[in-house]
Amino acid sequence: MENTENKIRTFEDLEVWRVNRFLSKKLSSFAKTLPLEEQERMSDNLIRSGRHITNCIAEGYGRFEYQENIDLCRQARATIYKIIDNLIICLEEEFINEEELEDFRNDCNKSIQFINGYIRHLLRKKRNKEQFTKDDLIIEE
Repeated sequence: MENTENKIRTFEDLEVWRVNRFLSKKLSSFAKTLPLEEQERMSDNLIRSGRHITNCIAEGYGRFEYQENIDLCRQARATIYKIIDNLIICLEEEFINEEELEDFRNDCNKSIQFINGYIRHLLRKKRNKEQFTKDDLIIEE
């Protein structure tokens, strides 16, 4: 009997998407606490960036092509670095303190680690097989 517990049926089953969804929601909650004058600047930027991460992961999953999926994951990873930069600006503007920045930085680093792991998985699959099938999205643990 086949173990279906670890099978990926949709991008929502990807642990990398779930970890980054947590970061996106956390950023959105924080952005809503920023001063009113920052609502169209930093707040909007943080919310859009957080959503962009999971959008890239979902879109890459839906492309069913290794290299495009990898490229979109790299975009997602780059966006996390942009978020860290924006959070440093928030510290400089005194919207957050050092402890809050460190907490966000830890979440961002965790997200980056998951994206890097997913990229490695996709690169291995790409090297071992030319044709991409939906079964290739099953992640072995």
